Amino acid sequence: MTNFNRRDALKVSASFALAAAAGGFSCVEMAKAGPIEVPTIDKLSVRVLVDSASDIFFRPQTANGVTTEPGRSADSLRPLHSEWGLSLLLEPQRGDQKRTFLLDYGWTPEAINGNMDLLKVDASKIDTLILSHGHFDHWGGLFGFLDKHRRDLPADITMYAGGEDNFCQRYAGKNALGELSDFGMLDRRDIAKHDVKLVLCETPVVIGGQAFTTGKIKRNSIEKVLPNTLVEFKQKDGAGCNASHYLPAEMEGKIVPDEHIHEHATCFNLKDKGLIVISSCGHVGIVNSVRQAMEVSGVEKIHAIMGGFHLGPAPADYLTQVVSEIGKLNPDVLIPMHCSGLNFTREAQQQMPGKVLTTTTGSRITFGI
Repeated sequence: MTNFNRRDALKVSASFALAAAAGGFSCVEMAKAGPIEVPTIDKLSVRVLVDSASDIFFRPQTANGVTTEPGRSADSLRPLHSEWGLSLLLEPQRGDQKRTFLLDYGWTPEAINGNMDLLKVDASKIDTLILSHGHFDHWGGLFGFLDKHRRDLPADITMYAGGEDNFCQRYAGKNALGELSDFGMLDRRDIAKHDVKLVLCETPVVIGGQAFTTGKIKRNSIEKVLPNTLVEFKQKDGAGCNASHYLPAEMEGKIVPDEHIHEHATCFNLKDKGLIVISSCGHVGIVNSVRQAMEVSGVEKIHAIMGGFHLGPAPADYLTQVVSEIGKLNPDVLIPMHCSGLNFTREAQQQMPGKVLTTTTGSRITFGI
């Protein structure tokens, strides 16, 4: 599962179009291949709607011009809800133009919907949806969110997702009886039922004139995919993933360790500061993700690396190596969340003193003046 059948983007698009026609995926389109013109923004605000930890004693922090400040519940008798998962509200600004993107949706609708209420987030301002990858702790709250807020969103709202393998059946391993434990399967038909257009970003895409995605991330660093879920490459009755356009035919029906072929990162180019790379889980490697953002954008300066890095289960020697490689990228700020792990935060603070900012559910992170 490390040497995939790589084909050029035009063949990928053509193959997917045929598969989509056969399966009737009327709301799905592939992002067009080719170079993109990366926009520059003046400001970015990130609100952590859902993360894995809460801290009512959280205090504002600042590092290299980036600030984090707490977000408090509007109801003193109802705390913000933290759970294993991630959801970020991204609010970039370019000149007088302001946009609002929702990146990932946490594990449960109760968490994202409840926290939006308690943080007084106006859903009607959300104009774009983004999905990083097909893990349930990143899309489990999606349909409950849409059930509650779809009428508030633009009629033509679009979701930008990484690629076809978002829709594969996933398993959280095996239980004590040796049976596979279900970890969900994102069904594109449920997205269509909520009248959401879906764009698969296997190649880089500009979003809303202010963000860009990495597209499929090349794996050319020391990093490896650490153990996570199992994935099944199968499609039946319109559900599941059609892997024929990016995997060899013999992979059809196989259940194998998940390598997140099309996990992508969401990125911004901040004026006079450099790139902000947001990796929701970083299964394919946070260094790989940042390098891909640099290659796509042509921007060498890294202002911030943030999000989940999936290094909680990393062995100590491997963790030390990865943090050293991150240090070579010379980011101004490093902001670990979700699955990054306390072990990662400690190691990063040791190797990169003064550059690591922490957050909690509800936090607001501000980039730019």
